[in-house]
Amino acid sequence: MALFPQDALNPGVRKREVFGWAMYDFANSGYTTVVLTAVFNAYFVGVVAGNAEWATFAWTLAIAASSAIVMTVMPALGAWADLRAAKKRLLVVATLGCIGGTAALALAGRGDVMTAALLIVASNTCFAIGESLTAAFLPELARREALGRVSGWGWSFGYLGGMLTLGASLAYVLHAQARGLPATEFVPVTMLITAGIYAAAACATFALLREHAQPQSGAAHSGGVRAALRRLGSTWRHARRYRDFVWLLACGASYQAGIAVVIALAAVYAEQALGFQQADTMLLVFLVNVAAAGGAFGFGYFQDRIGHRKALAWTLAGWIVMTLLAWAATGPALFWVAAVVAGLCMGSSQSAGRALAGVFAPPQRLGEFYGLWTFATRLSAIVGPLTYGAVTWATAGNHRVAILTTAIFFALGLLLLARVDVTRGQTAALQT
Repeated sequence: MALFPQDALNPGVRKREVFGWAMYDFANSGYTTVVLTAVFNAYFVGVVAGNAEWATFAWTLAIAASSAIVMTVMPALGAWADLRAAKKRLLVVATLGCIGGTAALALAGRGDVMTAALLIVASNTCFAIGESLTAAFLPELARREALGRVSGWGWSFGYLGGMLTLGASLAYVLHAQARGLPATEFVPVTMLITAGIYAAAACATFALLREHAQPQSGAAHSGGVRAALRRLGSTWRHARRYRDFVWLLACGASYQAGIAVVIALAAVYAEQALGFQQADTMLLVFLVNVAAAGGAFGFGYFQDRIGHRKALAWTLAGWIVMTLLAWAATGPALFWVAAVVAGLCMGSSQSAGRALAGVFAPPQRLGEFYGLWTFATRLSAIVGPLTYGAVTWATAGNHRVAILTTAIFFALGLLLLARVDVTRGQTAALQT
């Protein structure tokens, strides 16, 4: 059986277009891997903010601010993109914003807390908008019965991009450390490496990915903005019809809060609680990406076979195990095991959530429904890291207690997932 069968794709969709779509996951994964997870977050806490007691909280506050902006604008942007068939155009703008913001982080040095925070807000806002828009292409490319595996193709390819960016950054960091250079010298260069790979890989997306949607009636009036807001209002008024999607949003907001903690604070935890050095942390995140790539790719086929809800439940149980392992770790060995489990769960759960959102999204409202999915995931990016940061602040920097509280988010996600009826939700989407 072919790993990438043509019959997994919608009529008229060619494999090279799916490759172009997956290249965006490849392009933007370096941002989350290097900026949010492995390098700049720990650099912000330890160098830019000088390891102040409020440093971790300040980092989580910047992440929360960007998420609040995305929550405010993304549902309406998605609805506008549906009406105007403008997902690709908006994706270009968001991409340029994230690349520019990432490159500008090279200017942030010791004491430049406000500059660094503002650039994180700007770049992460653009990253999240781009991530939502590219996800909205998934149901246009894949047949509904193959959403899991095609989503997995993109996520797994994305982790390869994260590994490439992290590997290039790690090579430079090791070279710089061998020469005795401080973090203020080599971390800015990793920001330029990340921005450069993002820009180069995204070119393939814009060259190969097509806008399949057509402008809808009424979009020409008032620039489509009023029509987009009216459509959002209609969706809200008919929320009962989409109650399974609403339960999925609540579930996603919960478990993604835990994932947001891992993405934003894993490096901080490793360095502050376990004494990892910068190069050790980057190797750890590299291992997480290897596990995540395998998890996303293989799990997509598993998801299509056993069902979306059951598959997602398996990943949430795995996340609970991961948090318990990380809490129990008093040295590097057990934490490395926890990191592998986190990687396997991260790739599979993020891919599964994106695919299930596509199952519940009406074909003419993909941008809108993925905008609402982004609303939920960005809410989680506020609640999760801020909870972690507040716990560390309240416990005088006790990261072990903070990581243990993260298990609550995954357990709540499991409870909310039990309310989701996939068949009923898919029927509602197709009848819209």
